[in-house]
Amino acid sequence: MLEIFVTENKEVIRRNDFEEGAWVNLINPNMEELNRVSDCLHVEMEFLKAALDEEERSRIENVNGQTLIIIDIPIIEKGGGKELYVTIPMAIILIKHLIITVCLRDHTLLDDFRNNKNKTFSSQFKTRFVLQILLKNANFYLHYLRNIDKTSGDLEQRLYRSMKNNELIKMLQLEKSLVYFSTSLRSNEMVIEKLMKYEHIKNYSEDAELLGDVIIENKQAIEMAHIYSSVLTGTMGTVASLISNNLNIVMKVLTSITIVMAIPTMISSFFGMNVMIPLTSNASFWLIAGASVVISFVVGYILYKKGFI
Repeated sequence: MLEIFVTENKEVIRRNDFEEGAWVNLINPNMEELNRVSDCLHVEMEFLKAALDEEERSRIENVNGQTLIIIDIPIIEKGGGKELYVTIPMAIILIKHLIITVCLRDHTLLDDFRNNKNKTFSSQFKTRFVLQILLKNANFYLHYLRNIDKTSGDLEQRLYRSMKNNELIKMLQLEKSLVYFSTSLRSNEMVIEKLMKYEHIKNYSEDAELLGDVIIENKQAIEMAHIYSSVLTGTMGTVASLISNNLNIVMKVLTSITIVMAIPTMISSFFGMNVMIPLTSNASFWLIAGASVVISFVVGYILYKKGFI
């Protein structure tokens, strides 16, 4: 999908053709759209295709006066009734008179800009727009991290009441998501640090406060991801210990029951042998059965007092 926007009198307006000061947004573009942008705007095709690789790393580079900024953005991947938080790359390309964004999947990160909800947005101010995208991206990470923390808390309570595989699998998915987030946030941090000193992108004093907000929000997201990851790892370790302890308790109880039940079986087997043995009168059955019950009860009581049952 190819979209062209331009701001006029603080209003975001869609355009059909490229013009100076416009913002070009590409979402999972086909080759026809890529060729159109590349031919009309003389953009490096390598830059346009960079974000279409899900494994592309975050970075900044400049070729022939065109600057490519790649950041990782968070998304929710749904499938099979499950939700997994992952990250994908998004490219921001700065050329002489325009700014271009490219992403492999549709997402809500840029919705406020497209729907005229960000009143400070202007497609003509490229540096400010880049910082606004980075700030919005950090806020998205923080929002998703809070959702992960809330979900993990609910799962933890359910796990303590009932050890089920479904809850354990969800906890593992959250742990995986936090690993993705931590790695991506650190990569984005390096991009932000390089952006502050990058000679090909002009920094304006008016945007100093916005840049400070971007740095603070991104660092906060990194710290939250680290804290939640540590808590979740500790929780998983505790759950593993509980499962192991519960298994030991079950095995101990079953072993104790087996010992108690083996006593009547052993006694009846002894008196059931085809050899000369005492107690052959008519009352012997009740005597032997009673003795088996008494001995089993005594052994069971001893095991109970020892805490095995």
